[in-house]
Amino acid sequence: MHETLRLLQIVLPVFLVIGAGYAMRRTRILTEAADQSLLGVLIKLFIPCLALDVIIGNEALLRPASLVLPPLAGFASVALGLGVSLLAARIFIKDKRTGRTFACTTGLQNYGYIPLPLCQALFGREVVGVLFAFNLGVEIAMWTIAVATISGHQAGRRWWVPLLNPPILAVVGGIAFNFLGAGHWTPAPVTTAWHMLGLCAVPLGLLLTGAVLADHATPHVLRSGWPAMLLGIGIRLGIMPALILLMAIAADPALHSVLVVQAAMPSAVFPIVLAKIHDGDMPTALRVILGTSLVGLVTIPLWLSFGLRLLQLPGGG
Repeated sequence: MHETLRLLQIVLPVFLVIGAGYAMRRTRILTEAADQSLLGVLIKLFIPCLALDVIIGNEALLRPASLVLPPLAGFASVALGLGVSLLAARIFIKDKRTGRTFACTTGLQNYGYIPLPLCQALFGREVVGVLFAFNLGVEIAMWTIAVATISGHQAGRRWWVPLLNPPILAVVGGIAFNFLGAGHWTPAPVTTAWHMLGLCAVPLGLLLTGAVLADHATPHVLRSGWPAMLLGIGIRLGIMPALILLMAIAADPALHSVLVVQAAMPSAVFPIVLAKIHDGDMPTALRVILGTSLVGLVTIPLWLSFGLRLLQLPGGG
């Protein structure tokens, strides 16, 4: 119980910052007009700087296995989640459009803004670098099989275009420069600058997450759709953690820490955007995201505690 409470103290600040973003949107301090520019700064500057900060000079990413296995595991985690969610949707959800949106939202875990601070707090810089490599596989899965799921057809011939974004380019470039020993010859003022900028990524990302939730969390949405929400909670916070932890047992030890954190995650927020782009059912996406995020405040520390003990990782008591 003491260990679970300690992990709750690590998780709670993340949700408090999301709540701050929610409150700032409701009070119109953070307006929708600011979203586009803030997202641009976040995606094009802060996140790439954070990626360079945790990758360059990271010895954990010098082993070939650490470069190949994390992206494969990231892709596999999404494929597994989508498969389980699609099966459940076909059994329990009659409307195909709603079912596709449910499957995409439930099958895609929050792989960025919540895992980042948790990995930093629990394991440190080296594991955060492995997390970025893991997220490379998640991104590929999201823009291929997740998009195919929510749209109802193949991702298309130009599926790779969204992958040419600054965070992914920073991860790939950072890994290449790390192999070239950039941690030894990069000037200290440069590393200090990207470290300072990288520190801004997680807080801003969490604030914007709260603001997006505030935009769509209308009373009508929250009063209906409980069956889909409860089904999403059961899969995302019950079945998927168990399956991902089984994957972790069979995985390379370098992946254990990342998979323990990923197993505990609620649904990602980005499926709201995918639902809007691909004519999905946005209320269903929002209900699953809100439901898993709120219940996740309780289940994340429990699954983290269990996973740390299961794999005998530091912090597991």
